[in-house]
Amino acid sequence: MEHAREEYQFSERHACRLLAIRVARRLGSYEVIETLADVMLWRGVPEYLRSDNGPEFVAKELRKWLATLGTGTLYIESGSPWENGYCESFNGKLRDECLNGEIFYSLKEAQIVIEQWRIEYNTPAAFLARLPAACPGGP
Repeated sequence: MEHAREEYQFSERHACRLLAIRVARRLGSYEVIETLADVMLWRGVPEYLRSDNGPEFVAKELRKWLATLGTGTLYIESGSPWENGYCESFNGKLRDECLNGEIFYSLKEAQIVIEQWRIEYNTPAAFLARLPAACPGGP
């Protein structure tokens, strides 16, 4: 059974879409860079990246890589989750709709189940269901 699991989500705030979610026993700055690079190949390079102050997001390697792309960083003040309400709301939905109802017996199982949930989360019907609370005004 998996006890330790980390996941990072990369989302478009204005479109309320979850672009990627990576699940592993441990994720560092290089794994964040790899996942961001995959998303940027598909969606383009953003003007800035908003994140918390976790070590994988403030790592020199990540900041240097983002700077070479021309992407700025915006860090959420420590102890101020309200500065990124969309992300906090999403984390609650992930817990309530997926994680609380599952017992993962392997990392691979967690990756598959969470990716299937991500795909469902991005469907038009799911988007419309959460429109008033999470995304006033739409994309």
